[in-house]
Amino acid sequence: MTERPLVALARVKLADPLGTAQALCAHFVAHGAVTRTPTGGVIDSLFGRAELRAEGAHLHLRAEGADATRLYVVRNALAEHLALLVGEDMPAFAWSGDAPIERAIPFFHAMHVAGTRQITPRMLRVTLAGVDVAAFESGAGLHVRLLIPPKGRAPVWPAAAPDGRTLWPKGADALARRVYTVRRVDRAAGSIDVDMVLHEDGCHPAPGSDWAAAARPGDPIGVMGPGGGLPPQADWYVLAGDETALPVIARIAEGLPSGCLVHALIEVADASEEQPIVSKADLRLSWLHRNGAPAGSTDLLERALRGIQWPTDGRGHVLAGCEHRTARAIRAFLVGARGMAKKDAHVAAYWRQGCSSDTAAEEQDRE
Repeated sequence: MTERPLVALARVKLADPLGTAQALCAHFVAHGAVTRTPTGGVIDSLFGRAELRAEGAHLHLRAEGADATRLYVVRNALAEHLALLVGEDMPAFAWSGDAPIERAIPFFHAMHVAGTRQITPRMLRVTLAGVDVAAFESGAGLHVRLLIPPKGRAPVWPAAAPDGRTLWPKGADALARRVYTVRRVDRAAGSIDVDMVLHEDGCHPAPGSDWAAAARPGDPIGVMGPGGGLPPQADWYVLAGDETALPVIARIAEGLPSGCLVHALIEVADASEEQPIVSKADLRLSWLHRNGAPAGSTDLLERALRGIQWPTDGRGHVLAGCEHRTARAIRAFLVGARGMAKKDAHVAAYWRQGCSSDTAAEEQDRE
């Protein structure tokens, strides 16, 4: 018997309830399946369902989630984007129903650095501990958002507002927020590993890289997640990316079963950046070396993707993560030349020339 989802309700007084509902539906088309109705719409996502209904001077919100965490995510997404649309005129409101909102965010974890280890000259593994790490094995996703407190100050962590929005510390207590992949979970040790690319000094803003390079055992760190989704079940995979995507490519490849074909194409600076990746699947691993060319300046990944022998039967899935310009070229090739559906070709811009390279999944290109 299927358990009923948790449900939360809210009513918000607005100047234009129907127009706001339509604008919310338009936004969430990129993040889920949207069904429009005469009075609003229904949004289905990996986390749950949201229903929007305009009636009189109010917008009625209904959020559903299989558990307290998923329900929180649905409420949070609605409240955050509603606030963006309404702006300074955002009215106060609160949710009723299941899993009342508390100040503690259910997927926030206050952790600390347990140690660091150099994996390659440009890749550092940071081990984090301090909580029950079972949540990171749950299958909810591979990514976490690291919350880096300002140096020399006691951390002030985010909390939840009654309307479901996240209250972030500001000013001198503001946190640097960067998304990374959980490379490995060690339940026995109560720790998780996060691999972080170390950038050259002055190359670009890199608060995550700078923090990792200076991290010492005992340093506090906030962790939100996991999230980001898992790759769908398929008969074959193509995993491609530069060093910023190496951790997620390795994590996915190592978890795939025997009988599955995997092409992994990974661009790195040179041979010293190669890492062992062991998989039960039929893993065909290709390392692409820039050999002195700056990151993000080559077409190595695009050319490698065009050159592999693509399977002709079974269901396939492509995951690619790299610099913004390269991601656009790869997406155009997969959707245009190869005719892949967008749901089968997940291409993310993990960074962009001239911007921070630490944003990872936080700055994915969703065009």
